[in-house]
Amino acid sequence: MANLISGAQMLVECLVKEGVDCMFGYPGGVTLPFYDVLYEHQIRHVLVRHEQNAAFAAEGWARSTGRVGVCCATSGPGATNLVTGLVNAMMDSIPVVAITGQVTTKLIGSDAFQEADTFGITRSATKHNYLVKRLEDLTQTVHEAFYVAASGRPGPVLVDVPKDIFQAQGHYQPVTSIHLPGYKVFTEGHTGQIRRAAQLLEEAERPLVYAGGGIIAAEASGLLREFVELTDTPAVVTLMGLGALPSSHPNFISMPGMHGSYAANMAFQNCDLIVALGVRFDDRVTGRLAAFAPHAKVVHVDIDPAEIGKNRVPDVPIVGDVNRVLTRLLKMLREAPSQPGEKIGAARRAWWKQIREWKRQHPLEPVFSSSEIKPQHLMAEIDRISGGEAIVSSDVGQHQMWAAQLIRFNHPRLWLNSGGLGSMGFGLPAAMGAQFANPDKLVFAIVGDGGFQMSIPELATIASNGLPVKIIVMNNGYLGMVRQWQTMFYNNRLCGVELDCFPDVEKLAGAYGFKGKIVDQPSQLAPALEAAVREPGPYLLNVKVTATESVYPIVAAGAAINDMVLGPPQPVPVPAE
Repeated sequence: MANLISGAQMLVECLVKEGVDCMFGYPGGVTLPFYDVLYEHQIRHVLVRHEQNAAFAAEGWARSTGRVGVCCATSGPGATNLVTGLVNAMMDSIPVVAITGQVTTKLIGSDAFQEADTFGITRSATKHNYLVKRLEDLTQTVHEAFYVAASGRPGPVLVDVPKDIFQAQGHYQPVTSIHLPGYKVFTEGHTGQIRRAAQLLEEAERPLVYAGGGIIAAEASGLLREFVELTDTPAVVTLMGLGALPSSHPNFISMPGMHGSYAANMAFQNCDLIVALGVRFDDRVTGRLAAFAPHAKVVHVDIDPAEIGKNRVPDVPIVGDVNRVLTRLLKMLREAPSQPGEKIGAARRAWWKQIREWKRQHPLEPVFSSSEIKPQHLMAEIDRISGGEAIVSSDVGQHQMWAAQLIRFNHPRLWLNSGGLGSMGFGLPAAMGAQFANPDKLVFAIVGDGGFQMSIPELATIASNGLPVKIIVMNNGYLGMVRQWQTMFYNNRLCGVELDCFPDVEKLAGAYGFKGKIVDQPSQLAPALEAAVREPGPYLLNVKVTATESVYPIVAAGAAINDMVLGPPQPVPVPAE
């Protein structure tokens, strides 16, 4: 008869079988049995300095690798501190499994010390969640959690484990299969609908590919490239999808939406067919939905049936894995008996000519000054150094938009950002998670002076593990995006946005045992960034940029996507006397 082992040992066995070799967490009273087992195990546990950052770091790991990220926290405040990270992963479809401790089963509901209804609190913050009430259910539950997190539309799954379940003794029963009758994932796509999509594409005069994070989740970047090349279709790629099509690819236009390019947004408003791949017609892309892409038929491919028709009703809905659907669509297009006629060919050439003209009229280009560092100049230098190959983890705000506009990503899983939830404080811990997963890769954390101060505690994690993350603070002395909105839409009534105190980064970094530097002159910027990259360990740069620069283009909330403010107001010339 097999030896009895504890629930904590069973949990670790499950994690090993799922291929987990690194997890991010913070211990507490009810998780001590679990940590006691970790003490002599090969799984690497990274002690973060706040549980929210454990979730963000697990996301950085998952986003940069495609594997399930793992985080853990104790009961009560430990579990509730995970919630923002879980919602963040939910909004961006990132596979994460969170293990939380819970008070013993007999105490649940008694307002015991550090008790919170983690199961109830996280119901809407996760793709699925579990409260393990019997030791016999533990191993099955953990393996189901990993399966649900990674399959279909990825997302976070939480497993709440009471202390007595960790401590209980039982026989470990390996799980050989997952059977979830109520959980169906449609992967193949309907053959007839795919054929209709191919037909619409052959007939379209002004087609446009609209690709998003679903391409990256489905590992379909190579297929996307084949598709746009075979059909010679221009493509816009969302904030979440950057890198799905190389920025250097001739068919890539740019990111669309609120801060997308003029060319991308005008392409939406003038195309006659949108092939939407792994996207959800988010409000930051569409602007006023009733005015979005008024002339276009829509083919919408997504693995989540809830997204089909949620915002824009498609002419051809296809529920399926975008990898499988693109594979079959490409096969149909290659086997088509005829190519588009000369009329359509001429129209397609005119379409490309128009798109190139839009790009020429209003390009996304950096702005330079000899007297002060422009934020765009900073992004251009990071782009030059990274060459489209570095991992760039962004926080949330103006710097996020400038980075998305101006930094190239020639592969998927290089651009990490909080797209759906817009969580300040994401950038630094996510970079940390990505660096753990990719120890030999150059990783930038681009953060604002606001978001950075939400994640300063993780400098200790970075220092104690010697992570060579290059932390670039774009410091404009404001909550920049909020200031921009107050300036543009609230009559310049600035309230609660000035960040009038910021630490001396040389002293701050030095206190943790690594280097920091202040950069406030344009001539210093390139040498300082190059020195930071050469440094074998972490490096903290405080780059002081123009205080009141705004991100353009911008589409005001509720405006049509082609109603763009392309630049700052120009002074009205005074007529000569």
